[in-house]
This record gives sequence, C-alpha cells and structure tokens, in this order.
Amino acid sequence: MNARTFSLLRKNKLYYSLIVPGIIYFLVFHYTPMFGLIIAFKDVAPFDGLREMLTADWVGFKHFQNFFNSYYFWDIIENTLLISLYRLLFGFPAPILLALLLNEVGNMAFKRSVQTISYLPHFLSMVVVAGLLTTLLTTDGGLANEIVKLFGYEPVSFLTDERYFRSVIVASGIWKEVGWGMIIYLAAIAGIDMQQYEAARIDGAGRMRQIWHITLPGMRHIIVILFILQIGGVMEAGFEQIFLLYSPPVYDVADIIDTYVYRKGLVEVQYSFGVAVGLFKSAIAVVLIIGTNWLAKKFGQEGIW
Repeated sequence: MNARTFSLLRKNKLYYSLIVPGIIYFLVFHYTPMFGLIIAFKDVAPFDGLREMLTADWVGFKHFQNFFNSYYFWDIIENTLLISLYRLLFGFPAPILLALLLNEVGNMAFKRSVQTISYLPHFLSMVVVAGLLTTLLTTDGGLANEIVKLFGYEPVSFLTDERYFRSVIVASGIWKEVGWGMIIYLAAIAGIDMQQYEAARIDGAGRMRQIWHITLPGMRHIIVILFILQIGGVMEAGFEQIFLLYSPPVYDVADIIDTYVYRKGLVEVQYSFGVAVGLFKSAIAVVLIIGTNWLAKKFGQEGIW
C-alpha cells in the first residue's frame, strides 16, 4: 500500500468504515464455510465433528460420480433448467416492460400508486406468499377455483397437478419481484439526459421511436449486468418457493437440485454427497457467469468486471 492510498483511506475512514459490516458478513457466512467443501471429497459420517473433516478418508470424485449416475440426475437437471428458463423468458423482460410503460405515464399520483402496489410484494416473506397461494388455489373454497366453477368447470388442483405447477411457480415469482426490478430500471431511465428526448421530438420521433432509440439504449448497461447475474442464478430455480409449495405428486416436474440436496444432505444426513452436489451446482453457475460476461464484452457491452 503506497502513501497516497494510505492517505486516502485515512482521509475517508468514516466512509470506508461503512463497508466493514458487509465485509464481516461475507467473511463469516460466505467465505469461512467454504472450508467445509473439503467433505465433498471425503466420507464424513454425521456428527463426527471438525476433526473428522480433516482426518476422514479421501475418496476423490466418488460422490460426484454417484450423483451423475443417479436415477434422478437428468430429471432434476431438466426441472432446474426448465423452471429457470421460464423465469428468464417471462420474468426478466417483465420489469423492463413495466418500467417503460410507467415512464410514459404523466399522472404522478397514478404513477406513484402503481409503483407502491407493484413493489410491496417484494417485502413479503416467501412463507407468507406460499400461504396466500395455497389459500387462493385450494380446491376447497379457494378464490381461483370459485372463479373456475362460475364458468362451469371442475375445480383444478393447481399445486398438485403437474400441468400447472411450474406455471404457478413462475407466475407467482414474477408477481413478487416485478415491482422491485421495475424500480431499478426506472432509476436507470431517470439518468438519461432529457435533451435527447427534446432533440428527438424536434426531429419528429414519436413515443415508440424515443423508447427504441433513447430509453432502451440508456438502460442497456443495467440490463446487461442484471442479465449476467440472472444467468449465474440459472441453477438456483428458487429453492425456498418450490420447497414451500411442492409435494410428492409434483416431484417429477418440481424437484430441482436444491431440493434434492436438502433431502439427501439434511433429511438423509448424507453430508458429503449433499456438499458434492451443491459444489457441482456452484461450479456450473461460475462457468455461466464468466461465459455470459465474456459474451457481453464480445458484443461491445460492459460486463460486471
């Protein structure tokens, strides 16, 4: 550390001190637990303790091979990728479209009301959301099925029918997060120079032309960054939401990597196997982030590094 850097740190020590809690959080809850990844390459029995993690027999890639040869391997990979693809296909453009539409609204009272109503679900616990969905979609007096019966159809078991479960998961996820994503894009739109719009209007550009040639290019950087981050989360597929809503009748379409890890690692106490599967998922996520970032730069966009 040179003298200039030290001088800057000392001069702005109060500002830099604000990041200390964040650094401590990541060190304690994200980096320190990485030491436990070693058990993915060992046979560690439950409750053997820290010493056993160091002294247990090294088995190499045994647990990874067991996972790849598992009967469930292709099913959970397919479910994970399909649910993530649906989230990406329908969920990623949703806040962008909502931000573009809301940006064109001139009535400020209406605009603020829509903003408030749309981003409030983001602050609801997923447990609360799961409870609401269960109540709304139940065949025993649920609002959705009451509407279905009004049209003369039989009640539909949305949460236990393989045909509808993924749609419920994706739609409810969009409803919960679309408002929060919209705020990010509205902030990006607010940073666009208004003189560009004035010049475009003078040249005769209509609303659609202004959106296409000014608003969307002005949002491009944040769109690329969020897209890269979402690609990195493709292997997640929303564990908490699926775990709270799924049941044995929909395992074939809802069982993802994280729920499989939960069952094997915690329920069946196969810690080494569970860590190996989780490490495989994380490795794929890293490759996806690096690859997407490289492609973004290849096409002339700014990546996340």
